Amino acid sequence: MTNIPETGRTPRVQIRLVVIQILVLSLLGTLGGRLWYLQIREGAEYAKEASGNHVQQVVEPAVRGSILDARGVPLADNETRLVVSASRTDLLKQKDDGKAVLAKLAAVLGMTAEDVAQKVRLCDAKTPQPCWNGSPYQPIPITDEATPKQALQIRERAEDFPGITAEPEAMRRYPSPGAANTAQVLGYLSPVTDEEITKAQDTDSPFLRSDQVGRSGLERQYDKELRGKAGVTRYEVDNLGRVIGEAEADAAEPGSNLVTSIDARVQRVAEYELNEAMKEARKQHDRNTNENYKADAGAVVVMEAKTGRVVAMASNPNYDPNAWVGGISAKDYRKLTGKSSNYPLLNRAIQGQAAPGSIFKVVSTAAAVQAGYDFDGRYNCSSSYSVGGQVFKNFESQNHGPIDLGRALEVSCDTVFYSLAHREWQKDGGIDPKGKPKDYFYKTAHQFGLGKETGIDLPNEVSGRVPDREWKQSYWDANKAGWCKTGKKDGSYVERISYENCLEGNKMRAGDEINYSIGQGDTLVTPIQMATIYAAIANGGTLYDPTVGKAIVSPDGRTVQEIAPKAHGKLPVTKQTLAQMDDALAGVATRGTAAWRFGGWPQDKIEMHAKTGTAEVYGKQTTSWFATYTKDYSIVMTISQGGTGSGASGPAVRNIYDALYGVSDDGVINQKNALLPTPQKDLPKIKTDGTIASPKISKDPAKEQQTYQKATGESTPAPDGTQPAATTASPESTNRDTRRRGRRRGSRRQRT
Repeated sequence: MTNIPETGRTPRVQIRLVVIQILVLSLLGTLGGRLWYLQIREGAEYAKEASGNHVQQVVEPAVRGSILDARGVPLADNETRLVVSASRTDLLKQKDDGKAVLAKLAAVLGMTAEDVAQKVRLCDAKTPQPCWNGSPYQPIPITDEATPKQALQIRERAEDFPGITAEPEAMRRYPSPGAANTAQVLGYLSPVTDEEITKAQDTDSPFLRSDQVGRSGLERQYDKELRGKAGVTRYEVDNLGRVIGEAEADAAEPGSNLVTSIDARVQRVAEYELNEAMKEARKQHDRNTNENYKADAGAVVVMEAKTGRVVAMASNPNYDPNAWVGGISAKDYRKLTGKSSNYPLLNRAIQGQAAPGSIFKVVSTAAAVQAGYDFDGRYNCSSSYSVGGQVFKNFESQNHGPIDLGRALEVSCDTVFYSLAHREWQKDGGIDPKGKPKDYFYKTAHQFGLGKETGIDLPNEVSGRVPDREWKQSYWDANKAGWCKTGKKDGSYVERISYENCLEGNKMRAGDEINYSIGQGDTLVTPIQMATIYAAIANGGTLYDPTVGKAIVSPDGRTVQEIAPKAHGKLPVTKQTLAQMDDALAGVATRGTAAWRFGGWPQDKIEMHAKTGTAEVYGKQTTSWFATYTKDYSIVMTISQGGTGSGASGPAVRNIYDALYGVSDDGVINQKNALLPTPQKDLPKIKTDGTIASPKISKDPAKEQQTYQKATGESTPAPDGTQPAATTASPESTNRDTRRRGRRRGSRRQRT
């Protein structure tokens, strides 16, 4: 007999078969479990993802809303252009990453291969502009200035230009109506970044990859309202990419229109006069540096006194915002950001900081009254003031004898304010005060709104600086080590200053407060801050948030959201003091330091108030300031390294007022030539289809004003038949020619 079972299988073989059966059953169980997990447990989710794989989205960009001036004239709108774009995704499929395609494209477009290549490269920390800072998956615009012939070449030879498209698209346009540039106020657009898309995805205003967003100015401030909502059409496609049906479509919603308080005509005049004043300043000799004034930058603000609305805001140097449309070139980017550019992207009206000089004295006057000094008291306007062996001189050492605070404002007497500030410093305990000092001069500046943003509806406003005790301590903490390292007791001027700052830079010294009282030292202000202050003096004491936006109008015109003026404080002065300051500032324009610039002004009909300022800056030429107001407007102009306030800025400010009110050099008021004799109250007319009626604007209102002034005779009677009113000239200006040519070329030796 044999030991082999009837099956013919040995025990060893039988064990192997059992093991194999177990493995097969385990694999089947695992597979079944996985199928259950995919088809039942997660079936709905995977079905949704699978469906998405067969849906393609086509984005239709929304038409961006227009930015209009107060009368409805477009400052920024849209136009259809032939746009040539490149798809990085398609280019990277080429063996050479699309270099040959881009070279051929450059030849067709008349561009260099380098310029085209720079347009499509992606921005990162190591890649300078120009580059693409939008999504790498969306078409990148190469140019928006393609001709129909160029577009046809690209489309007909599609096989030679894979990934290149040439299509008509709505593009942003900055038309500069009446030659009004308005660049820094308007801002510019650029593509949305992946970071911005992620940040906004859970908000009520998410971005699409095709979106353009505002980067500065009004375009940024009101981006959400202007941008609208892009349309998205979703198509069902098969696995070959062929469209088999339309899933759903969301129509594009155009953006709302923004009506501003800017008047394009006044804006042009402000820009023109600022530029002319700077050009004229460069012709004048600075006897302190023994060279001509550089006049390298400037700004001017025209503001409604009773609302804070900005009628014009100019910054120089400026630039063409159209340079950003369709992607900026390397050449243009260097012009805007290079070291030799003087940074035209800066809006110096809200971002330019400088010592204010004597236009700050309205703050010091209010501080003195708060501290208990009588406005009508007698204060010695000597030629100099000495403290601890240091002599602080009055401007050109003038001596006016005992005068009140009003007259001190009129003649801009430094020594009166030196004395008052020094007395308060002594009352507060000098360099080592006991207890908490009252610091009236610093407290009042904060109450005037200095040292913080005004709240204007433009991004990136700076705060300026009130150099009070807190600031000095924090500044000393940050710089003490450097001062102590470089300071020398018997070294150069800079080394001696560093030595003193190392020892007691955190203490309020007598010289600090004395310099501060006339707007010098470490004090910094912006033109918009000073325009707000002088507007508040004009309107009775209310400090308004400056605003450029006036209303947001829906695309169909049915919804109008007005942006109402908003106050952020009151001047810390009584009605009596305010009236006294108002009278003194009128005296500045009629018998004080600005009188020679307002010769022939119809003061009895349009009361003018002014304050001149000339700020000294270490290592630079003086900064010119000119602050003014009427019952309707406040106008503040500043020119960096431009000379004196009345000398450099005065003529330009006078010319802006002439244009506003239609005043000729000899005082005649002609309403037909007045651009805006009273502030614009009504919004522009909105038509039934939602469009806004836009009046015609001349080619160049500034040149028209010049023509009118030249044609006006000195003895031309006023419309009512009377002779023009004349202002009383100050002793310094009795023999000055106050005609326009004289105002342009005025002496640099005049008082600030």
